[in-house]
Amino acid sequence: MILIADSGATKTDWCFGNTLHDCQVVHTEGINPFHLTEEKIKQLLQESLLAQLPFPQEEVKAIFFYGAGCTPEKAGNLSGLLAEAFPHATIQVEGDLLGAARALCKHQPGIACILGTGANSCLYDGQRITHNTPPLGYILGDEGSGAYLGKRFIGDCIKQQLPSGLLEGLLKEYNLTVAEILDKVYRQPQGNRFLASLTPYIYKHKNQPEVQQFLTDCFSDFFRRNILSYPGHAQVPVSFVGSIAWFFQHELKETALKFNLHTGIFIQSPIQELKGFHLPEKTL
Repeated sequence: MILIADSGATKTDWCFGNTLHDCQVVHTEGINPFHLTEEKIKQLLQESLLAQLPFPQEEVKAIFFYGAGCTPEKAGNLSGLLAEAFPHATIQVEGDLLGAARALCKHQPGIACILGTGANSCLYDGQRITHNTPPLGYILGDEGSGAYLGKRFIGDCIKQQLPSGLLEGLLKEYNLTVAEILDKVYRQPQGNRFLASLTPYIYKHKNQPEVQQFLTDCFSDFFRRNILSYPGHAQVPVSFVGSIAWFFQHELKETALKFNLHTGIFIQSPIQELKGFHLPEKTL
């Protein structure tokens, strides 16, 4: 039995099976070793994951875990916790960016991009990541992400760079005041998630000419500041995973053309493609 995991900040998708045709997917709370204690991760594995698996844990022979926060310093600790839960498994713990690259590019060269609440990208040679522009988070970077779109949109609305009706509509729809927005961004935790939560409103108004230009500007920032520095960027496809990329793929494709970039595939979640990367079509 093979176990594959794709873990973000809020949710982990677990796929288990022997082949592509007998695999199933279950979900648990996100496992980010940068934010969670070892005790909390143990609890999640025991009480949430193992409780959902319809077979003894000893049957798992290999685990491929891709997750946010799985830096080289943290990967060893998580690998040890997984080994306690699955004593007969060989374990590979990697960052979510390699998971995105394997899901999007498989064994072919390409540029893999994550555009969700945050943003990241890499140049991938078909086996490993060769170049990575540091994303730097939503204050210093994360261009094109949900947090970045929300930050720019709020700022442009309040500074009257966008039609006044957009700000009025947003305040009404989210039952907010400008003062409450500033409080959520600067004083309350996880301001990036709050800013990203505004993107459905942007999507709803994306056909308005001013919003179209706004999106072009934001995605131009992403390509200019993250992708154009990769050697040979015009010779390989640029593919995307994440909710922002999925819902704004038309705008991303149009903007990519302005930089003579060729877009590849768009997927909302890596797990469906990762199971195709790791699981055989049929039992050997």
